[in-house]
Amino acid sequence: MAEIPDKVPTLDDVASRAGVSSATVSRFVNNPKVVAAATAERIRAAIAEVGYIPNLLAGGLASSRSKMVAVLIPHLVDSIFNDTIEAMVEELSSGGFTVMLGLTGVSASRTNELIRAALSRKVDAIISSGPIDATIPALVSRSTTLFIQIWELPEHPVGLAIGFSHRDAGSDMARFLMSRGYRRPHLVTADGARAGVRRDGFVEEWQTLGGGNVTHATVDIPSRFGHGRRVFADIRRLPEMPDVVVCGSDYLAQGLIVEAQAAGLRVPEDLAVVGFGNSSIAGEMRPTITTMDVDGRRIAREAIAAIRRYGEGSALPDHPIDVGFRLIARESA
Repeated sequence: MAEIPDKVPTLDDVASRAGVSSATVSRFVNNPKVVAAATAERIRAAIAEVGYIPNLLAGGLASSRSKMVAVLIPHLVDSIFNDTIEAMVEELSSGGFTVMLGLTGVSASRTNELIRAALSRKVDAIISSGPIDATIPALVSRSTTLFIQIWELPEHPVGLAIGFSHRDAGSDMARFLMSRGYRRPHLVTADGARAGVRRDGFVEEWQTLGGGNVTHATVDIPSRFGHGRRVFADIRRLPEMPDVVVCGSDYLAQGLIVEAQAAGLRVPEDLAVVGFGNSSIAGEMRPTITTMDVDGRRIAREAIAAIRRYGEGSALPDHPIDVGFRLIARESA
């Protein structure tokens, strides 16, 4: 059985060991960057030596700030959000914040539960890419927590929106494929609202450009490598084989390429394939995957800047922040 210490280490113990004032230790605990590097190193070593555990809740109550941020995403496996989340956690942690990560799935009710849990813990901000229903605006408006919607630009965002136009992304992809000479596109998207908007943008632009019929299918969220086999089998049963398949993620595109090659087809000569998200696999696959890149790290930087401005009492942008997107043409299409 572990022994109970005679005395719980205090902030004053750390200050004495580091040779600084208690106020300096307190500033370091709340935001390490405001303390000189050499001093911060001494304090960090003193905390480790005496075994001090800061009472961040008490400090947060005193300053009306918890130094906690809740980040809500639908899923982690095969997720196009991974780069964004990694950047956010890294930057927020270096700024003295603790990140609470929640997985919403595709359920608005689950998102509501996690938002309520975050608000009850008085987090400084909630960063969400999960589904939002009509009850959330009123819930958030009754709190002092900053709410940030990422990965989309809704017409009426809850709080601040940082993302890109999914409709424009779909339109750009249609123009690109038309310019490359493709005429029989088949779209495979995840069964979600944002993917549906990209699909609609593609179809509308394709028909505006004089393109013919666009076939399409949906897969469960998240679209992943394992869907490739079923998608390829479905394509083979179409009345006419498409010349390009537009996938809702790079992972699905990878799975489809593997299935096509196993069946003896050449990519892109016999069947072109396009992904979405510019995951690391897109540039490492053979053939490399043509995809749409979204600057997840910029989304993270913009969200963190907004949190800092909000904490300082500065005005936030009164309009959504559009980080745009970039089509990367590679070997697969």
